[in-house]
Amino acid sequence: MKYNPIDPSLFVSNRKQFIKHIKGNAIAIFTSNDAMPTNADGTMGFRQNNDLFYLAGIDQEDTLLLIFPDHHLETHREILFIKETNEHIAIWEGNKLTKEEARKASAIETIFWSHQFESVFKNLVFEADHIYLNTNEHLRADSSVATRSDRLIGWCKEKFPLHQYHRAAPILQQLRMIKSSQEIALISQACAITEKAFRRILPFIKPGVMEYEIEAEILHEFVRNKSRGPAYASIIASGKSACVLHYINNDKACLKGETILMDFGAEYANYAADLTRCVPVSGKFSKRQKEVYNAVLNILNQAQKLLKPGLHFKEYNEAVVALVEQELVGLKLISLKELKSQDKKNPLYKKYFMHGISHYLGLDVHDVGSRDKKFAAGMVLTCEPGIYLPAEGIGIRLENDILITKKEPQNLMASIPIETEEIETLMQQKG
Repeated sequence: MKYNPIDPSLFVSNRKQFIKHIKGNAIAIFTSNDAMPTNADGTMGFRQNNDLFYLAGIDQEDTLLLIFPDHHLETHREILFIKETNEHIAIWEGNKLTKEEARKASAIETIFWSHQFESVFKNLVFEADHIYLNTNEHLRADSSVATRSDRLIGWCKEKFPLHQYHRAAPILQQLRMIKSSQEIALISQACAITEKAFRRILPFIKPGVMEYEIEAEILHEFVRNKSRGPAYASIIASGKSACVLHYINNDKACLKGETILMDFGAEYANYAADLTRCVPVSGKFSKRQKEVYNAVLNILNQAQKLLKPGLHFKEYNEAVVALVEQELVGLKLISLKELKSQDKKNPLYKKYFMHGISHYLGLDVHDVGSRDKKFAAGMVLTCEPGIYLPAEGIGIRLENDILITKKEPQNLMASIPIETEEIETLMQQKG
């Protein structure tokens, strides 16, 4: 892996917290993601299952984790299964983890090869009453493709139909919402790499540059700083394309007088950063662009302050909507009279700001977590207001990553330029 080794105490602590939430005499099983095929003999880059990584810290395919806290033998309470290497794999793919390396990364003493899983599991499963299995329960997940976890669930229920089965995902979602100090450090490192990329591209941007050239500069800075790459598909949207929320074509020339909306973030040790900044192609905002930009910045500055323990997502969203409406009136996009008579089921602000204000951030860029919970210290959320004016060719979104603490919220991107004057100054500097 490109990133620095992670202290395995993080994963030991995560497993202890998970065990507190399962029933007595239960086995829990977690499996890695598939190495997905492309065409012919090609495969996509491997990305570990986040729940497995959260509990074991192993970043390699063909991995399984078995947790059986109540087994009478201590050596059988935590078992890790990893891919056994051979001379052929070593020649074509390089080294795989040895048992000692896996032991050091995970702090799990008992290690078997993954091909031994079925025989080991069959020797243990009849001593358990409950089986916890994991699957992707994210509300926006696309479940059209059967995953390795799905196949494991099918195999277990076919072979051991009389056990009581339980979902591991709700437990992991609750645990992963609250970040430990080690996780916050990893997210902060992802933010620091993202800042380096943003500062790199500011003097590079000029009329005529292609959106994909900006994307390439970002990727260069990510990889040279120990990131695997983007935490999600980078959005480099100039002109009217900035009003397309998930624009990822990145294939247009940036034109004089336009602004560019750039939504990108580095991944570091599987943890994500999520940044959005908007800059003028020519190095100077027009009067109207600056008006819209500062309106969004005002919303961001006020909304960030609301991210404190005890506030509910619904209350937070209502407060942000009021801020958005105030700025839209200031921009003369809607009037106070129109606000008073608007259809509450189809509010006017939705024409100009149609997405959510915040989402959880962590191992997933849209991290797992409940929107029915009150904010609590240790949560990391984005804050990303926007105003989109397709008719004017202006789309402005600004986004920071915010750590909720017991006191004031902490902006993990506080050092990344955001004021119009600083951005304009940095764009004039030639790298």
